[in-house]
Amino acid sequence: MQVIKHIYFILVLILSFAVVNTTPILAANVSGDVLKQAAIETPVSLGNAANELKFEPNTLEFTAGKRYNLRLTNPSQLKHYFTAKDFADGIWTQKVEAGKVEIKGAIHEVELKPGATAEWVFVPLKPGKYSLRCTVPGHAEAGMTGEITVSN
Repeated sequence: MQVIKHIYFILVLILSFAVVNTTPILAANVSGDVLKQAAIETPVSLGNAANELKFEPNTLEFTAGKRYNLRLTNPSQLKHYFTAKDFADGIWTQKVEAGKVEIKGAIHEVELKPGATAEWVFVPLKPGKYSLRCTVPGHAEAGMTGEITVSN
């Protein structure tokens, strides 16, 4: 029984290592010619001046392997979140820039306060359909949701 436990532990350790190292390998493949591409501008408004709870547009389409600059704006008087965790797990983020601050590394959610803007530069790696929502209590329930599609 003890031998089985050790074998199980070693297998779990090997699988965990493989999963953790997948993203850097994909990112290394991205860093060549893709970073020389001009980023495709994609504007998204979180809410609007009338304080309607919606993303404009609420459907986004990207192609795996292309470089994008998601320009997020919040023209409303309320704070909003751009939350799409599964999508964020399937992309390589080059940077998020807001004001005079640039953030690098894994990003899962961006909060925009009233009047704020941010740019999220990334390369989609994993095709699929992903849900988008604002996680401020009541906002998604009021319709602040969307869908992100990544195709090959």
